[in-house]
Amino acid sequence: MSTTVFLIRHGETEWSDQKRYCGFTDIELNEKGRWQARRLATRLQEEKIHRIYSSDMKRTLQCAKIVFKHKPVEGLFHLREMNFGVFEGLTYQDIMEKYPLVYRNWLENPLDTAIPQGESLHSLAARVGTGLREILSQNSNKAVAVFTHGGPIRVILTDILKVDLKEIWRIEPRIASLSILEFAKGKGRIYLLNDISYLDG
Repeated sequence: MSTTVFLIRHGETEWSDQKRYCGFTDIELNEKGRWQARRLATRLQEEKIHRIYSSDMKRTLQCAKIVFKHKPVEGLFHLREMNFGVFEGLTYQDIMEKYPLVYRNWLENPLDTAIPQGESLHSLAARVGTGLREILSQNSNKAVAVFTHGGPIRVILTDILKVDLKEIWRIEPRIASLSILEFAKGKGRIYLLNDISYLDG
């Protein structure tokens, strides 16, 4: 019994283009992000995908509904990005001006540093793990698409690659990237990682 997961990071938003932290702030795709979703729709049109899951945020739901126009999309809170608290909407430069000590500590020791008014990395990992297990338990011998964000993708890939969670920044999911994973007996394998080649041309 196995489940194939098409793991997708949503397309570009105005905040991602401006390199602003965006967790629970509910913004939409920009024009480029919608174009990326249309390209992904072409890439996946021949794939047999049984169910579509998405974070319940606008940017992921919008991406999923562009890619799969005529199929139902199930929104899950568990697939949301990390809540970045006081970092929300800020760039690196903004944060270094306002919260330099907290930011440095968070980057260097993400497991032991909490963002004020935000979510811990432990909490993110537990939430995403719960959501993924739920999806897998409901889809034995099926293929699913999962639209989510950079943080949840990092959590899923660090687990498969046996990377310590404190090294999570080593994983860099690209905007609008596609990874294809297979899960069987609780273990995951990667068949395609961080692919954006479908955006070429």
